[in-house]
Amino acid sequence: MHKPLAGQIALVTGASSGIGSGVAAALADAGAHVAINYNYNYHSHAEPAEKLAAAITAKGGEAFALGADVSDEAQVDAMFDAVVKRYGTVDIVVANSGLQKDAKFTALTLADWRIVIETNLTGQFLTARRAVREFERRGPRNVSKALGKIICMSSVHEVIPWAGHVNYAASKGGIQMMMKSLAQEVAPQRIRVNGIAPGAIRTPINQDTRDTREKLDRLLRLIPYGRVGEVEDIGRAAVWLASDESDYVVGTTLFVDGGMTLYPGFADNG
Repeated sequence: MHKPLAGQIALVTGASSGIGSGVAAALADAGAHVAINYNYNYHSHAEPAEKLAAAITAKGGEAFALGADVSDEAQVDAMFDAVVKRYGTVDIVVANSGLQKDAKFTALTLADWRIVIETNLTGQFLTARRAVREFERRGPRNVSKALGKIICMSSVHEVIPWAGHVNYAASKGGIQMMMKSLAQEVAPQRIRVNGIAPGAIRTPINQDTRDTREKLDRLLRLIPYGRVGEVEDIGRAAVWLASDESDYVVGTTLFVDGGMTLYPGFADNG
């Protein structure tokens, strides 16, 4: 079986559940050794990440779990140090850690603004910055055409406004421009930086949008393709962006959303 990421080392932040877990599993299936980060400061625990690592190992892969708060510079450095100590370097970094703290704008607290921006946006900055430094430190490897690959996990809300979620949407809009600006800066070094913008994906965090038929039908009206996405959809996209199959793709956001960004409300309103 072809393994497009064979011999490569991947780090996925926020990978103990949801989209991050699906991405980590997909990268492992594609042949990468995977470091599975969990954020123990924000209701994330070691057990799910360790369970995923064990499942990957049981299938003949290689993975380990490690905790770090990606909004903390020292912890990000320690996380990368642990990966380099175990595997020698890292080739693929998926900056996925993220959270929501939702409220109407006038009720949104400064603390909840800060925690979302610091985790979702500052966390990706710190993760990507250390990734670039590691790629530059170790130089080219014969496992990939690129010096290194960074995938920034965004959302359809990098372009779709979301009332009641101003902090989250602002963080995702910031990720888009950070990703593009970084991609422009490091492309001459053969470092590829891209983003993935998921739409509605079936994860525990959004279970309340699907827990009745009425809510599910309301959600599906926003998705022209007619189904809710699965974490495997995002995992396959991440494998492609991390592989040499996408070697000429630089500074692009890949929307994996069933057409949500086609603004389906306008479909019969022309």
